[in-house]
Amino acid sequence: MSRIGRMPIAIPAGVEVKLDANTVTVKGPKGTLTQTLHQDMIIEKEENVLHVKRPTESKEHKSLHGLTRTLLANMVEGVTKGFSKELEVNGVGYRVAKQGKTLVMNLGFSHQVKYDEPAGITIDAPAPNKIVVSGADKQLVGQIAAEIREKRPPEPYKGKGIKYVDEVIRRKEGKAGKGKK
Repeated sequence: MSRIGRMPIAIPAGVEVKLDANTVTVKGPKGTLTQTLHQDMIIEKEENVLHVKRPTESKEHKSLHGLTRTLLANMVEGVTKGFSKELEVNGVGYRVAKQGKTLVMNLGFSHQVKYDEPAGITIDAPAPNKIVVSGADKQLVGQIAAEIREKRPPEPYKGKGIKYVDEVIRRKEGKAGKGKK
C-alpha cells in the first residue's frame, strides 16, 4: 500500500466536496476548485473523510494512488488556508509596485515590465523589493510565481534579479586575473 495514498483526507467544517464520477469539486471559504482525476482511481466519501483506493497492484495504479490523494489534499487545503509564494527582488534600482490589478516592475530594462493578475490569484507588493503570490490553487500559484521570476532570473555574479525567498543563489567569483599582467 502507498503510505501517502492510504492516508484519509479530513474535510474541515465549511468545506463542501462533490464527487461526480472522477470529477471532484471542492468548495470552501477561499474559493472553488474543480479537477478531473484519473478514471481508474476509486474516490470514496464517508461523512467528513475522503479515501482514495486503487483497483489493482499494477505499477501505474501504485503511482497514481499517492498522486490522486495528494491532489485532493491540496484542493481541500487550498480552499481552507490557501497557498502563497514569496519572491524577493535584488538589485540597485530594481523595485516593484502594484497599480490596480497590474504588477509593475522596474528590473533594469529600458522599460517597465508589467504583469496582469490572473483570475483566482492575488499578487501583492508589500515592499518595493517583495512580491507575494497567493491563491487557492497550488499549481497555479507556483506557475505564476515562476513566470514572474522568469522576467529577471537571479544572476550568479552579483545576485541581481528576482528569486524565491528561500532560494539560495550559488555565487561565482569574478575575473580571477584582475589587476595582474
